[in-house]
This record gives sequence, structure tokens and C-alpha cells, in this order.
Amino acid sequence: MAEEEFPNTTHSGFNVTLHTTLLVTTKLVLPTPAKPMLPVQTGEQAQQEEQSSGMTIFFSLLVLAICIILVHLLIRYKLHFLPESVAVVSLGILMGAVIKLIEFKKLANWKEEEMFRPNMFFLLLLPPIIFESGYSLHKGNFFQNIGSITLFAVFGTAISAFVVGGGIYFLGQADVISKLNMTDSFAFGSLISAVDPVATIAIFNALHVDPVLNMLVFGESILNDAVSIVLTNTAEGLTRKNMSDVSGWQTFLQALGYFLKMFFGSAALGTLTGLISALVLKHIDLRKTPSLEFGMMIIFAYLPYGLAEGISLSGIMAILFSGIVMSHYTHHNLSPVTQILMQQTLRTVAFLCETCVFAFLGLSIFSFPHKFEISFVIWCIVLVLFGRAVNIFPLSYLLNFFRDHKITPKMMFIMWFSGLRGAIPYALSLHLDLEPMEKRQLIGTTTIVIVLFTILLLGGSTMPLIRLMDIEDAKARRRNKKDVNLSKTEKMVSASFMAW
Repeated sequence: MAEEEFPNTTHSGFNVTLHTTLLVTTKLVLPTPAKPMLPVQTGEQAQQEEQSSGMTIFFSLLVLAICIILVHLLIRYKLHFLPESVAVVSLGILMGAVIKLIEFKKLANWKEEEMFRPNMFFLLLLPPIIFESGYSLHKGNFFQNIGSITLFAVFGTAISAFVVGGGIYFLGQADVISKLNMTDSFAFGSLISAVDPVATIAIFNALHVDPVLNMLVFGESILNDAVSIVLTNTAEGLTRKNMSDVSGWQTFLQALGYFLKMFFGSAALGTLTGLISALVLKHIDLRKTPSLEFGMMIIFAYLPYGLAEGISLSGIMAILFSGIVMSHYTHHNLSPVTQILMQQTLRTVAFLCETCVFAFLGLSIFSFPHKFEISFVIWCIVLVLFGRAVNIFPLSYLLNFFRDHKITPKMMFIMWFSGLRGAIPYALSLHLDLEPMEKRQLIGTTTIVIVLFTILLLGGSTMPLIRLMDIEDAKARRRNKKDVNLSKTEKMVSASFMAW
């Protein structure tokens, strides 16, 4: 009997062993699943998407054309006292109100077309603006003040982000305003620390203020945008990770490591791309065919942005440093025709992109689903102004120990007052992956209010403040009493004629 049971037991064990072996073997030899292909729209769905994209392009070009006409009227009727950015934002608000009235009367529906798309901003509009800023930079004043500019742009922006983010977090914990967690608070503090003093720089140029003050504000704004984007991406990276089992010190070290990798990696990539462009164009020597030379320059201008974004670095930081390096090492090796083409094309494209951004910023008041909380908005404005003060005044006093050209208290105050916010904070606020949707709407609405508050109120009162504080040059003051020209476009045209 035992002999009869033994074979059955053996066969049963053998079957189990064979089944397990085959299962493991099958698992081992299964091919790795391929990455899913992106869905391709076909048929009627593709046609609808194409029509929608066409209407979006048409609407954007129409808005841009109206803004160009507005800028032309400002120049023609010599309304030089009004900065173009303020005028375009105001026009955007007016167009948004008209479109809202048309939709209310059910005459047309432009909701999808008037919506500001963050991807379009970061992929199409922002890169030319940043590259033109780096390429057209006055290298002498910039590198003479590179230490001060870097301190304000990197450490100052980080200080402002921590002050605003920490303030929002602790006020939320105290039930003074809506609660945000630590990473969301820091993300908002980072994005709202991006300054865009377009109107202020126009006023500085018109009133001929101290060149050092002009370069400190302008240089800080160039690097500050990239730093703010990197800080916001750092906060988003921490949000996507599961940080529940990680201590606060480990979180800080991870954030610091991520920031350093993004900052220095992107800067190195942009610098390397700029140097490679100089070597390539020097050895190929396309000066006898300016069209090919110009085409190669355009490729190298956008190349670092795409590569940096593709390997999870900051495309904005990369394209900024690429522009600075290319203007220093590549520009002088170009033919005269390509040099002029490059300068005029970059200025024109940057102007169109900036105008489009400010117009859609005004339109966003009526196109964005808002959640307005008065206490949250007021406290955020207070924290933004306080964070800017904690950034500017202590760092300026520290820098004066090492500077020959001291930063005076009047200059410090103007630097604090000129911390306007622009389209980058708003685009970043829409780019945040916040849940629930009410939190995202609250952040977006608050960002719009702060941007418009700084552009319209602070930007509009900069000129009388500068004159009240007697910052402008004494010789220019007598000339500027008769005519003050804040038109960036008109000055760009004058520079173009000088170049020709």
C-alpha cells in the first residue's frame, strides 16, 4: 500500500515542481513591454482638433495684431509716459471684458481660444525672450556686477521664496488663511518670487538713472526667472515623491541637491552649447552664405532648450547661458549681414512674445475660473513685499563691504520697489499639479491679482517715485522734463537704424 502511494506522491511533487519551473522560466523569458505609443488622432476627431488649433492660432494672431496697433498709436501720438507693458495688459483686460459680453449674449464662444496655455508659454513664448535677454546683454556692466547680481538672483530669490512660502504655511496652520502643505506653500513662494521689471527698466532707460542700478535690477531679473523656475520645479519634484517617511533635514538635502543639479547642470549645458556653436561656425565658415549661417544660429539658439528639457534640466537656464556665451564668442565670427539679421530677428520675436504674454495676462482675468479669498490675497501681497525687502536690504548692506560703487539707501529702495511680477508666475501657477482643483484656482487667482497689482500700481508709480527721490541723472533731468519716452519699441527702432 505504501508502495502504491509513493509513486503518486512522487508524481504529484514532480508536477508541482515542473509547473513552478515552467512558470518561473516563462516569467524570465517574457519580453519587456514596449513603451505605449502616444495616441494619434484620426478621422473626425483629428479634424476637430485641427480646427480648434487653427482657431487658437487665429485668435492669438488677432490679439497680437490689435496690440501692435495699440503700440503704434502710443508712438504716433507721443504717449511716451505710458509703458507699453502696462498699456498691453490694460488692453487685454478690455478685450477679455468684451469677449465675456459676447459670450454672455451667446453670439460666439471663445473660451478655449482665449485660455492661456502654460505649455505654449514655456515652449514657444518664453525661450525667445530669455535668449534675447542673454544675447543682447551689455556684457561690461553685467560682468562687472556679476557677484552682486548672482547674490540677489540666487540667494535673494531663495530668501524671498522661503519667506513667502513659510509665511503662507504658518498662517494656514494658524487658520488665518486657507491651509497649504509645506511643499505647496514653498512652490507658491518660489513662483511668485520671479520678478519681471519690464516697465521699470523702460523708466530707468528713459530717465537715465545710475547705470549700476539699471544693471542690478535688469541682471537680477534675467537670472531670477531661471532660478525661480528651478525652485518651483524642485518643490514639484518633492510633491511627486512620497516624503512621508523622510525627515525634514533629509528633505532639505534632497531639495538642495536637486536645485544644484538643475542650476549648475543647466548652466553648464548652455555654456557648452554656446562654445560648440562658436567652434562649429568658425570652422565651417558660412559667412559667404548668410542664409545658411543665420539658419545655423537659429538652430543653436533653441538647441539647448530642447536638450535640457529632454534630460530633465532647466531649459530656461540653459538657453540663458547659451545666449550670453554665443553673443560673446559666436557673434563676432558672423558675417555683418547675419549679425544684423540676428539682432533684428531676436528683438522682433522677443517683442512679439512679450506682447502676446502681457495681452493674455490681461485676458486671463475673464478666461480663468477664479477662487478669490480676500484674506489670502492681502497676506500674500504683504509677504511678497516683505520677502522682497528681506532679500534686497540685508544683501545690499552686505555687498557694500566689498563694492567700490556702493548701493545707496535710495537705490535699495528703488530695487525693492521695482520687484514687479509678470507672466512667469502666472504660467507657473497654471503649471502646478495641485489637488483639489479649488486649491489650484486659489493659487492662480491670487497670482493674477499680485501680478496686476505690481504691474499697474507699482510699475505706474515708479517714475514719480524716482523723481521724488532724485535718482535720475542731473543733466538728463532737465531734458526729461520736456520729453520722457517709455516706448521700448521706438528705442528698438532707433537702435536698428544705428545698426544699419
